[in-house]
Amino acid sequence: MDVTTLIIQLVSGAVGGNVAGLLNRSRTLGPIVNTLLGAIGGVGGGQLLGGNLGDLVGGGTVGTIATSGLVGLVLPLLGSFAKKKSA
Repeated sequence: MDVTTLIIQLVSGAVGGNVAGLLNRSRTLGPIVNTLLGAIGGVGGGQLLGGNLGDLVGGGTVGTIATSGLVGLVLPLLGSFAKKKSA
């Protein structure tokens, strides 16, 4: 793992986290938490699933971006379902 791949995973995961906040506005965790959870999910997903799932999506950098963004989107959505719905 090099620094460039790590930065790509952080950024694409953070973007995925913010997209998750936009998709689920009634239960959003806020932009900072969505960004942090997305970045964590992006790095974790990129490391764990990047090789296998990334090859199916497109391989190389495109696969890393897609995998990190997808997991970065899922983690804030899962966290938002644990939050009580605001009135």
